[in-house]
Amino acid sequence: MLSRLQELRREEETLLRVKAALHDQLRRLRVEELALQSMIRAGEENVPVALPALAEDTQQTLGQMDNEAAINQTELHLSLQD
Repeated sequence: MLSRLQELRREEETLLRVKAALHDQLRRLRVEELALQSMIRAGEENVPVALPALAEDTQQTLGQMDNEAAINQTELHLSLQD
């Protein structure tokens, strides 16, 4: 029984590390997505990207991503490759 409990604790620690890594990766991807969207909009409008507007969009997205309840409800699609 004790070994099973220890195994479950190790598994929980591993899952928490995976969650943190995925959260960090999601944050980086969202910031990159915002930057790319701004570049696309600027290219379509032939107007230089306004850095304050980009920073505001980035902060808004980061604020939304910090909402852990919303993050936990995000569906993950993971697959194993041979």
